[in-house]
Amino acid sequence: MTSIRSPAPMPPTDFRPRGLLRNPHVQSVLASSSLRRLRFRDHHRMLERASVEHILDCGDGVRLQGFHARQVVQAQARGLVVLLHGWEGSAQSSYVLNVGARLLREGWDVFRLNFRDHGGSHHLNREMFHSCRIGEVVGAVGEIGRRFAERPLAIAGFSLGGNFALRVGLRAPEAGIEVSKLIAVCPAIHPPSILDALEKAPWFYHAYFMRRWRDSLKRKQSLFPGEYAFDERVLEQDMRALTADMITRYTEFGTLEEYLHGYSIGGDRLAALAVPASILTAQDDPIIPVQDFESMSLPANVQLEIAPHGGHCGFIRDWSLKSYAEDYLVAHEMRSYSARMRGRPATN
Repeated sequence: MTSIRSPAPMPPTDFRPRGLLRNPHVQSVLASSSLRRLRFRDHHRMLERASVEHILDCGDGVRLQGFHARQVVQAQARGLVVLLHGWEGSAQSSYVLNVGARLLREGWDVFRLNFRDHGGSHHLNREMFHSCRIGEVVGAVGEIGRRFAERPLAIAGFSLGGNFALRVGLRAPEAGIEVSKLIAVCPAIHPPSILDALEKAPWFYHAYFMRRWRDSLKRKQSLFPGEYAFDERVLEQDMRALTADMITRYTEFGTLEEYLHGYSIGGDRLAALAVPASILTAQDDPIIPVQDFESMSLPANVQLEIAPHGGHCGFIRDWSLKSYAEDYLVAHEMRSYSARMRGRPATN
């Protein structure tokens, strides 16, 4: 593995996929496949039985949905971890359930947040989701911190959720939110290059995301028929054209380029990040180009680890379908927790 700007030694890793699992597309497809959902269904049920739904007041009339679960394996929780899913995923995505169940078993409380218009939350807000709605996610994390006393409070996200986690971390000090740790797995860095990569990737990536997005837009229209008009001609457009259409019709952004740059965290945009953070990505990720990570300016408290293999949010170890990404996340949470218990500042 390649570690960039790492101010402290990385924990030892043994992620060395073999054979077919060295293929990035196999890794990416397995990450959220029904095979993993079936394989770990008992863990998922345990987490969901322990979870209670909450509707959060995020400010400016925005409401977001989430699910809080308390651990029962020790007298006091190690802390609270807020989990953020990827675009068109949800709090019920298999990768979120997997890591949430793992954290619960390891003694952390867990809050799985749904972004606007994800999961079953389309009815909560009239305006549609877009990726520049960072203020409401900061508001949600602040409300989570007020409702639940467990500390430290950490945030972990996957793909677009990793992008949101890092942006929340940038804004947390000013918002008065004490966040102890950020962990991002394959975070979206520079959206223009991600869109380019999706257009060049095998067809099934584009088809997968567009199917889910079109279903989401249809659901939004059915709930607010006087607000949105998505006919088949509009919905049949490709991702670039449909995004441009939605953005110019329903948001304050004048162009697609303005919108995409609006949620970029590339270049030096994380240079002022004060919260300790750990980022895991893969050199062969077919959706998030590794070059975007290599050109970033990061402060000393941010650690970036680039694995040679792993695809997009996969990191599947072997045919047991267990993921190194979950081990990575839990290990870094434990390092941060242990440092706090020793009275030392947690760096990464």
